Amino acid sequence: MRLFLMPGVGHCGGGVGPDQADFLGALDDWVEDGKAPDRIVASRTRNGETDMTRPLCAFPAVPVWDGVGDPNDAQAFSCE
Repeated sequence: MRLFLMPGVGHCGGGVGPDQADFLGALDDWVEDGKAPDRIVASRTRNGETDMTRPLCAFPAVPVWDGVGDPNDAQAFSCE
């Protein structure tokens, strides 16, 4: 079992955080290929365009920004 929290998202969506993620794809990779996810990239779409991506880290890890890259890009974060 893995727990992925979505900070900044309301109970049913909305809020300031990214609220879309491919959980089914991660689950499929785990079941079919034996690769348990440590990180799932989530996104937020506003006005039809993705304006933010962030990693969702397997609990108890949390996303940590590298301090250099774009804070709206998941690649600028690591799970620690």
